[in-house]
Amino acid sequence: MGWGAALSLLRAGFRAKGVDINPQVLERFEKEGGEAYSVPAEAGESDVVFVFVVNSDQAREVLFGPKGALESARPGTVFLLCVTMAPSATLEIARELEAAGMAVIDAPVSGGHLKAIAGEITVMGSGPDAAFETASSALDAVAAKVFRLGNEVGTGSKVKMINQLLAGVHIAAAAEALTLAAKIGLDLETVFDVIRVSAGSSWMFENRGPHIVEGDYTPRSAVNIFVKDLGIVTSEAESAGGATPLSEMALALFGDAAQAGLGLEDDAAVAKILAQKSGTMLPGMAGQTAKKHG
Repeated sequence: MGWGAALSLLRAGFRAKGVDINPQVLERFEKEGGEAYSVPAEAGESDVVFVFVVNSDQAREVLFGPKGALESARPGTVFLLCVTMAPSATLEIARELEAAGMAVIDAPVSGGHLKAIAGEITVMGSGPDAAFETASSALDAVAAKVFRLGNEVGTGSKVKMINQLLAGVHIAAAAEALTLAAKIGLDLETVFDVIRVSAGSSWMFENRGPHIVEGDYTPRSAVNIFVKDLGIVTSEAESAGGATPLSEMALALFGDAAQAGLGLEDDAAVAKILAQKSGTMLPGMAGQTAKKHG
């Protein structure tokens, strides 16, 4: 999603600097007209810094680690934390940034890589009004909707956590439904076409269903992402005294998929685990040819 956001900023006329550990990504970004750097400190000063990484450990590394962003950032720089993290981790990182004289917006995002490329992600933001004012034009360039959820850092991460609870459970439910359909002999294309316009559908069913129908598990969002995100949900819920039985079951399913070596496949690959447990075959599994939808 960081790639899509960076391209959206370039399209909007911003001087955009991209930092990535992959030289091929940096080369592609330069061809698009951006400035490319292999470490954050080399990017120098910026008014606004978007942080798109996988988890809180990576966020700490790119911000506070050797050659991290703080080495070259000037006081008052607005850091948008677009990482899906535990709210407690977001608060810790924000406090350290603020202690260094920086401004922080808790800004987790949703929409996937296609929405990011189109500049149409959703931002669940919380933080000081002054920081939003500084970052407003950049946010408008990357997002179709920016929710301002108050002045307190951490609120955005809490709302994103609820989103990920639903997303993970819905992916697991979609995988279960289509696997059962295969087990009882239904045509998966037909089932998908019926359900996606019926009451049982969800955004995740519509989005991930074709991956299962086609047997295409090229990672758009990997199994490991939901091991992390549902782990955040269950851990934070336990700390707060909340009951999350569906999240716990979905987390166990994603965990099984990761342990089976599917961690880097598309998150819809949890269907393979259910298929194995059901004694059935899905498109893309050994011994069966994938069937393309549409």
